[in-house]
Amino acid sequence: MTTLELSPTPDSWLTVCEEARLTPGRGVTALLPDGRQAAVFKDRSGRTYAIDNRDPFTGAQVLARGLVGSAGGRPFVASPLLKQRFDLETGRCLDDAEVTVTVYPVRTVEAGS
Repeated sequence: MTTLELSPTPDSWLTVCEEARLTPGRGVTALLPDGRQAAVFKDRSGRTYAIDNRDPFTGAQVLARGLVGSAGGRPFVASPLLKQRFDLETGRCLDDAEVTVTVYPVRTVEAGS
């Protein structure tokens, strides 16, 4: 079994779920120990990403429900509310360079590792 973990702080890792439970192109939400939420995605090539789930334009916890795509070779999620796109690798808003969301490191861990 392979699990997906994310790092909410520089010195900790949090198990999110079994990697096989992620559907390419769709997001899931992970509750972090401090009460924040992370939006976790697997793209169609199998790469995984985690960003803050809070849409900075509306304050709603919705980015995990956004549409995953790519623009100029950059993976993004488009907010389901106002459609701003957020780069899944950097957190930068592709539609407003002054706005960003937090990006969390992710890793996969094999059982018994």
